[in-house]
Amino acid sequence: MKRKISAAIITRNEERNIERCLKSIDWVDEIVVVDSGSTDGTLEICDKHGCRIIRSEWLGFGPTKQLAVDSVSNDWVLSIDADEEVTPELAREIQKMLAQEEIKAGYKIRRPSMYLGKWIKHSGWNKQYKPRLFDRKRGRFTDTVVHETVRIEGELGRLEHPLKHYTYPDLATVRSKMESYAEWGVQALDQKGIRPSRLKAYTHSAWTFVRTYVLSAGFLDGHIGLLLAKNRAYVVYLKYIRHWRKHRDGGENT
Repeated sequence: MKRKISAAIITRNEERNIERCLKSIDWVDEIVVVDSGSTDGTLEICDKHGCRIIRSEWLGFGPTKQLAVDSVSNDWVLSIDADEEVTPELAREIQKMLAQEEIKAGYKIRRPSMYLGKWIKHSGWNKQYKPRLFDRKRGRFTDTVVHETVRIEGELGRLEHPLKHYTYPDLATVRSKMESYAEWGVQALDQKGIRPSRLKAYTHSAWTFVRTYVLSAGFLDGHIGLLLAKNRAYVVYLKYIRHWRKHRDGGENT
């Protein structure tokens, strides 16, 4: 039995990453790209690789990724980010799995991440398994602005080989993404109805640092691990303090 598979990608100004990603999935039956206003060479690269391109305003990570999933032609979907790469071993594993008579509703894939040129082996990033391969009739992305995931109806399996994540290649990217994630985080707090609190900015950021650097052994990642823990804590601080400031004039702060 040969099941067809589509890849679903969301992009915005990803010319630095998208070529590597697309080359790693040249074995899939279809690639759908939902682009939210790229002004660099992203779309030209996607067009060169035969992708079907859909232009959309930015809806948040969950809704935009779901739009990509809804736009594919096949039931089986590999949701992959532009800064990720399917290893040859993972590609063969996916193809072998899709040829089996009986398979699960979806599969989690291990995602090792690179931070400032170093593969992170601890810091809570070494055991990340993400549900990225699934039957779209039985799985949907959560309707969240950020920190989205796929909800699967049915049994969820786990694949052995990794999906490589080339995130944060330099400090400029770190600063840019920190700003973006802080702003998206404010939207997510509003979406969840979280009560604004200045105290949470300090307590949650401190806990994030301790969890990343101490409890998840981030110190074993050396100076990059320390920098990662600090930056993760700072993003959390920015998220909560900006959320508090946003609602302060309305008398909603504590």
